[in-house]
Amino acid sequence: MNPPPPRDSERNRPTVGENAVTTVAPNATQHPSPFRARRLFAAFEDVFDEERFFLILSVFIGIFSGLAVVCFRLAIDWTHLALLGPLPQTHSWRLFVIPSVAGLIVAALVIHVFPTIRGSGVNQTKAALYIFNGYIPFRTAIGKFLCAALAIGAGHSLGPEDPSLQIGASLASALGRQLQLSREKLRLMAPVGAAAGLAAAFNAPISAVLFVIEEVIGRWSAGILGSVVLSAVASVVIERWFLGSEPLFRIPVTAFKRPAELIAYVVLGIVGGIAAVLFSNAIGFLRPHCKSLPRWTQYLQPAIAGLLIGCIGYFGFPQVMGAGYNFMDQALHGQYVWKVLALLALLKIVATTLSFVSGTPGGMFAPTLFVGAMLGGAVGGVERIFIPHLSTASNGTYVLVGMGVLFAGFLRAPMTSVFMVLEMSGNYEIIVPVIVANTFAYVVARSLQPTAIFDLLTRQDGLVLPSLEEEREETILRVEDAMLPPPAIILSAADYIDAAARRVENSTQTVFPVRLQPSGWSAVQRDLVLRLMKEGKGEHTLGSLIPPQPLPSLFPDLPLDAALRFVQANPIVPVVNRANPQKLEGIVSSASVFAKYRAEPQ
Repeated sequence: MNPPPPRDSERNRPTVGENAVTTVAPNATQHPSPFRARRLFAAFEDVFDEERFFLILSVFIGIFSGLAVVCFRLAIDWTHLALLGPLPQTHSWRLFVIPSVAGLIVAALVIHVFPTIRGSGVNQTKAALYIFNGYIPFRTAIGKFLCAALAIGAGHSLGPEDPSLQIGASLASALGRQLQLSREKLRLMAPVGAAAGLAAAFNAPISAVLFVIEEVIGRWSAGILGSVVLSAVASVVIERWFLGSEPLFRIPVTAFKRPAELIAYVVLGIVGGIAAVLFSNAIGFLRPHCKSLPRWTQYLQPAIAGLLIGCIGYFGFPQVMGAGYNFMDQALHGQYVWKVLALLALLKIVATTLSFVSGTPGGMFAPTLFVGAMLGGAVGGVERIFIPHLSTASNGTYVLVGMGVLFAGFLRAPMTSVFMVLEMSGNYEIIVPVIVANTFAYVVARSLQPTAIFDLLTRQDGLVLPSLEEEREETILRVEDAMLPPPAIILSAADYIDAAARRVENSTQTVFPVRLQPSGWSAVQRDLVLRLMKEGKGEHTLGSLIPPQPLPSLFPDLPLDAALRFVQANPIVPVVNRANPQKLEGIVSSASVFAKYRAEPQ
C-alpha cells in the first residue's frame, strides 16, 4: 500500500531563522509515525470541546518543556565543568582556546545543519505566531539545545533563558502538528510552549506568563491566559521536582526603610536606562555590519568572539564568561567593590555584544540581569560615598533592584521586570524601589532609543512583526473624538406628527434622533415626518406610525473602531451617557468617523 500523501497543511511549510526564511519542500514532509500522538489524546477530545482540550494539552506542553529545560540546564553545567572546570582560573589557556574552538564547532553546525537557530529565539517564536501559523521546526529545538549548551558552557557571554523559550515553543509546535489542531490553536501552541520553557529556565512562572503576554502575544483572553498559566506552572513543577525549589540566587536581607531613599533609586533608574541604550545601540550597530561581511567569515565570527571573550577572562575577569549566575550571587552578598562592579558591567556589555552579533545561539536575559546587577551594585556603592544619608540600603538591595532596571530598559518589559525581581527575591518590601527605578529606566531608554531591541532585530532581518511596545504607545482614537454635538432638535416617540413637523420643516437637519419609551433611541428622516403630515396623520404619535427599531448606541470612551460596525448601516448612531442612557452626549455618522480617521497622521 502506498503511503498517504502529505496533508495540505504540511506542504511548503515555512521556517524562520535569524538571517533567512526558507521553505520546506513538499517531499521533505514526513507523514506522522504509526505511533500517532493524537491517539493518546483522542479520549480527551471525545469528552471535552476544543477549548478545554487545549487547556489540558497545555499541561502536557508544560511537562515536556520542563523536562527539556532541565536537560538543557544540566547539559550547560556539565559542558562548563568538562571544558572550563568548576572555577575558571585567570591566565589559563583554556579561557581563550575553549571558547574559540567551541565557536568554530557552533558556526559549522549553524551554517550546515541548523540554520534556523541563530539569535535568542524570542523573535523566531513571535514570527511563528504572526507569520508561519505557529510552525517551528522540531529540528530547531534539537539545534538550539546542542549549540546553545555548547556555546554557553564553553564561556560565550549568553544566557539559557531565551533558548529555553524557543525550545519549549518548538516542542509545543511539533506536538500541535501531530495532534492536527486547528490553525487558530496551532498558532497559540508556540507562545504556550514559550511560557513553559521560560518559566522552567527562570523558576519564575509569573514572570514567564507576563513576558509572553507582554512581548510575544500582545493580547490575552481567558482561554489564552489559562493555557499559558497552566503550561508555565506545569513546567516549573517539573523543574523543581528535578532541580529543587531553590531560587536562582541566595537573596540577602533587603529592605526599604525611608521614603527619601527613592531619590537614590531614581538615580539608579536613570543610569540603568542610559546603559540599556548603549547596550542596544552597540548590538544594533555591529550586527548588520557582521552580517554584511563575506559568507566565509561566518565560520570565524563566533570563534573570534570566543577568543576576545576568553582574553577578557584570561586577563582577570572570567566572571563575564557564560551566564554568570554565581557571580551575580556573589555581588548580592557584597563580595566586590563598586569599581570592580562597574568594570564588570562594562565588560559584560562588550562580551555579550561580541557573542550575539557573531550569530552564536544564546539568549540575552542572563547577560541583561548580570549587567543590571553589577551596575546596581556600582551605583549603590557610589551613592553611599557621596549621599550616604539617602543610601542606607544594603549593597544586595541595589544589586537586586539593578537586575530589574536593565531588564526594563533593555528588553522593554517593565511589568515582567518588576515581578521577576519579586519572584527571585521573595521580598515584597522592595516593591516600591523596584517600581520607581524600573519606571525611570524604561522612560529614559524609550526616550533615547524609541525602537526596542527585539523590534530592531526584527527589522534588520526583514521581517514585519507587530511592535507591541509601539502599539502600547499609540494614541487610541475613541468615539468621543469623532462625536458631533447633540442635534438642536431631538424628537420623542410620544410627540405628535403635527408638532414634530412644525419643528423640523425649517431645519437644515435631514435625520433626527428619536427618544423611545421607556428607553432607547431611534432616528427618523425629515422627509418622512413631512410626508406623514401631508397624509393627514398629524394627530398620531411618532411611535405609533414609525416602527420602533432601536439604534445601537455607543459610549464616548469606546474605541472608535467600535463605531465602524454601525455607522455604515445607520444614518446616525447615538452616543449616550453610561450612567443615564437616556441622556444623549452626541452622535456619530459615517462621515464624522471617516473624517477623523483621514485627519489622523498615518
